[in-house]
Amino acid sequence: FLARQQQWREFLGRDNAANAEMAAVQRLAGSAALAAAAASGGTVRLVVSLDHVREFDAALAALVVQRPGEAVAALEAAATDAVRAAAAGGGVEAGLVQVAVGFSGAFGGNQVTPRGLRARLVGQLVCVEGIVTRCSLVRPKVVRSVHYAAATRTFYAKGYADATAGGAGPAAGSAAYPTTDDSGNALTTEFGLSRYADHQTVGLQEMPERAPAGQLPRGVDVLLDGDLVDAVKPGDRVAMVGVYRALGGRGTTSASAVFRTVLVASAVRVFGAGSLAMAGGGGGGGIGAAAAAGVPGARALADGDVRNIHAVARRGDAFELLAQSLAPSICGHAAIKRALLLQLVGGCERNLANGTHIRGDINVLMVGDPSTAKSQVLRYALRIAPLAIATTGRGASGVGLTAAVVSDADTGERRLEAGAMVLADRGVVCIDEFDKMADADRVAIHEVMEQQTVTVAKAGIHTTLNARCSVLAAANPVYGRYDPRRAPHHNIALPDSLLSRFDLLFVVADSMDEARDRTISEHVLRMHRY
Repeated sequence: FLARQQQWREFLGRDNAANAEMAAVQRLAGSAALAAAAASGGTVRLVVSLDHVREFDAALAALVVQRPGEAVAALEAAATDAVRAAAAGGGVEAGLVQVAVGFSGAFGGNQVTPRGLRARLVGQLVCVEGIVTRCSLVRPKVVRSVHYAAATRTFYAKGYADATAGGAGPAAGSAAYPTTDDSGNALTTEFGLSRYADHQTVGLQEMPERAPAGQLPRGVDVLLDGDLVDAVKPGDRVAMVGVYRALGGRGTTSASAVFRTVLVASAVRVFGAGSLAMAGGGGGGGIGAAAAAGVPGARALADGDVRNIHAVARRGDAFELLAQSLAPSICGHAAIKRALLLQLVGGCERNLANGTHIRGDINVLMVGDPSTAKSQVLRYALRIAPLAIATTGRGASGVGLTAAVVSDADTGERRLEAGAMVLADRGVVCIDEFDKMADADRVAIHEVMEQQTVTVAKAGIHTTLNARCSVLAAANPVYGRYDPRRAPHHNIALPDSLLSRFDLLFVVADSMDEARDRTISEHVLRMHRY
């Protein structure tokens, strides 16, 4: 352990102009978080780049990934000494501060989704990308308890380290809470002298756009401690770095050797849903460089793709070309294709200085006769959009679209679970058979379509979640077919308050015209021919 600690000291103190870790130590030593932790004996976090460790010593980086229990404890001890020394140089007393270490950078084969977590990764350092679907309440977890024996007037202290603590695993010894000392004298707990740490459990699920077609998205429970609690909320897309660990639960018996697995997180990074915009926003690296660097959600583009993009951008009819390229198997519907293109690109969101929020997302509703390719247009939007979630009128409830308050199976407490529109933040929600939705469920999406938030006030939970999504909906008229002799609001069985929230409303009529039918049939034959 001491040899490993000395190796980490050399890494942190290496004489290098680009020593980002020592610069982070200096920043941490002068931060307000350190002063707060010094007063309460808490923990601060230092994020170390795995790429820098790999440049320093490849074997050490491999040890961190393969056996973090051996390497991370020595690194935390070395980082604690470095931070305390830097704080002492700045005149801050940080003798009680402990430093927790998180990791960033490229993880290679250990960068997975919840579906890729397998038995070979148990006990290793992994980076898991997904979407947060639920968050538990923040609970205190005892770290060090102090007890007083009145008979002998003696204080006793006991430290606790469970299976979710850092290092190789739980500490040796009993984790039972003491009620008597060795002589049998009764102990009373001094709650004011005991130390506690924040603890939270979040659910991380596979992103809907990355789940294989026809399969349910997989999920994993993530344990957050200390400063990481409340770092994420339902609907956030995150990359969480931590140790994949197996815990013995209530279901683990001598007859069943199945263990519950969790991710004990040490670093959390939140990223956006827009893959190309997020990848190109790194400044100078470009999209391909971002994908090569392991940026979550980035797509790698070949040189030929980049040349084609620039060539299309220089054309004067780029908008018409892109609109015609949407759903090429569908004949006609030129105006709908232009609207769909504008919806996928998105409008310009405004957040004014006085606090006013003006949405930039475009909501589109298509109402028309059956067999006019409305559902096909929705399917094309699902395939093209970087983030899109599909649902139907009958298969969606109000809480399923917005947010639900459910009971936790482990603790019995109430927690919040995000719905489809919260999960589709910065994306598109496609709702088919919109007219079949129950009125009580349809009311739930009024707030989402205009204010772009979901406000929950149930079971003692009061919160507001972001739901900045565009809505693409398809519905049938009242009598099955659109009647041109009636006014539009008589054909559409939707309330005016909901129709006013749709920016574009298209009436798709199946008119009986021989020339139009011949054009459609030729288009279908041409598609099957080539």
